[in-house]
Amino acid sequence: MTSATAPSLVRHRLGWLAGLPVLVLLWAGATIVAVPVIDDTLRAESTAIVRETGRDEPEPWLRVEVQGRDLLALGETTDAALRQSALTRLRAIRALRRLDDCTGLIETVSPFIWTATRTAPDQIETGGHRPVEIGAAALASRLTPALPPNATLRDRARAARGGPEGYAEAASYLVGALRGFAPGAVAAINGTTLSIQGEATDPAAYEAALSAGPPQGFALDTSGIVPPRVDDFRFSVERRPDGTIALGGNVASEAARAEAVGMAASLGADDKPGTGTRATVVDTLLPARGLDPAIDPAELPKTAIRLTGLIREGSVRFERGRLSMSGVARDEEAASEAETAMRDGLPVGIAAGSVDLQIRPVSPYPFRIRREPGRVTLSGYLPDRAARERLNAALRLRFLRETIIDRSRISSGAPAQFGTALTGSLGPLSTLASGELDFADASIRLSGESLYPQSARRASDDLRRALPPGWQGTATVSSRDAEPAYDAATCARLFSERVTGHTLRFAPGSSELKPDFYPVLDAVAEIAKACRTEHVEVLGHLDPAGTPPPKPPVLPEAAAEKNKSDKVKADKVKAMDKAQPKGAAKPGDKAKPASSSEPAQAAKDPEPAPDLAAARAAAVVDYLLKAGVSPDRALAAQGIAPLSDRQGIGLALRS
Repeated sequence: MTSATAPSLVRHRLGWLAGLPVLVLLWAGATIVAVPVIDDTLRAESTAIVRETGRDEPEPWLRVEVQGRDLLALGETTDAALRQSALTRLRAIRALRRLDDCTGLIETVSPFIWTATRTAPDQIETGGHRPVEIGAAALASRLTPALPPNATLRDRARAARGGPEGYAEAASYLVGALRGFAPGAVAAINGTTLSIQGEATDPAAYEAALSAGPPQGFALDTSGIVPPRVDDFRFSVERRPDGTIALGGNVASEAARAEAVGMAASLGADDKPGTGTRATVVDTLLPARGLDPAIDPAELPKTAIRLTGLIREGSVRFERGRLSMSGVARDEEAASEAETAMRDGLPVGIAAGSVDLQIRPVSPYPFRIRREPGRVTLSGYLPDRAARERLNAALRLRFLRETIIDRSRISSGAPAQFGTALTGSLGPLSTLASGELDFADASIRLSGESLYPQSARRASDDLRRALPPGWQGTATVSSRDAEPAYDAATCARLFSERVTGHTLRFAPGSSELKPDFYPVLDAVAEIAKACRTEHVEVLGHLDPAGTPPPKPPVLPEAAAEKNKSDKVKADKVKAMDKAQPKGAAKPGDKAKPASSSEPAQAAKDPEPAPDLAAARAAAVVDYLLKAGVSPDRALAAQGIAPLSDRQGIGLALRS
């Protein structure tokens, strides 16, 4: 190449480079002008085809979306030929580059599932199936008002048969519920069950999703709803002066929330164990995520509430990973227990914060002794350990068969002669079947139930006599037979039903109850105890004619006395035999009369036959008394001839 041609080549190449921007501008201009034209052409021609598929129908079955030079065909029809015809016409549009066919034929589906997914903050996309009776446009008009602000609806649901009744209302409800959920949340209809899965955007949305009721005819599954995440996970328990427990902050789940409320309510039984007393709980807890993974979410509220049991008023707070206490300690023991728990008893991951507890004298000074079947429970305060030991020793002497459950605590502030009042009041309590001694400073209230009206009436006097000077005592004691349970007509009817057709007949010569007597007598006893203005009258029966009379029973005491007397006589005879010469007459020997060859015999009076009928009546009465009937309501009949063996024992209810 010569030196003359080189500059010309350079100029030639530079000319092409200078022309490239012009070509780019020409291409861009052509595109800007041509693309809208192509788009308009596709839209106009496809819209005409769509419109024709809705002839004589509420709305077209075909839907088309223009995507540049491509078309997306959507919709379902029952006629395969119509579907194929519409697709053929769409493919014939000259400006079309590609047709994406998402059409189909309508069929019956089961289970019938429809979904709505929040794919972005400003978009919700539907999928699955919608009932064929509801067109896509009609459904969109129902769902649009429920969309989140500035959000659009992208419908990808397919028409099908088998949809539930009330589908449109349920779909609108779920789309509205997605307002409170972060992108990625999915709401679904599966038959008649609605469900939401996803993370709530804030605590208020979480509460609303759980509390809102679904449309009629549908059930809502909330198990997939996840609480929102918080940056500062907190938990607090406040014990107010009136005994109310206030819960605040966060918990990991609804289950943890319910457990925390139950534990907080049980703090009301601190001074009344076993009575079922529940504290009033103010619950402002909000489920949330964000707790340090190293901390057990179940142990955090349990620990805080247990520590709250050591204060009379104040709060326990978990903030920024630390647990702190402040307020008034329950008593001197509680203050040291709180220090120990904060130092050694916190769960893994929870750091110990500050402990600021005041100690105040307990006032009023409460103590309680509660007697129940099988146990005696102590709660409240005692002045020192020596007083506790003395009280437990006195209780063991009074209540031999009951278990002593000691939940008392040590604290100063006891009134004068507190120990004397304690031990003195045990006597009146021990006479009750169940009851309670309630101490408040220098006053005692005895309440409960006595087995006997007499004990109930004298309980107040017994308590006052047992107390030291300066103490006040009141008693409210009822007896188990204070009021009749049934009226006279009911008693008569029940008694007749239990007794009629049941003949109680003793074995000949016997006054022992038979096993088949027990069900009847048990029923009679229950009626006698319930009918407290009536009494049961028992009449014995005789043996069949010709039955030999029974031998009189020999009591063990009489048999022992007879054996002792016989032994003394035998010893005397032996002594006299040794003292007299042989052949001499023995003392007590009697001369035989000359005119008789028979030995003389002392006349003996025959013993009277036992009154067997009366013994049988007494045996029945004894059974009724042992079954709990009072002695004045189970009596043997007097002055009436006994019944025959065929009639058996007579039972009557008398006023």
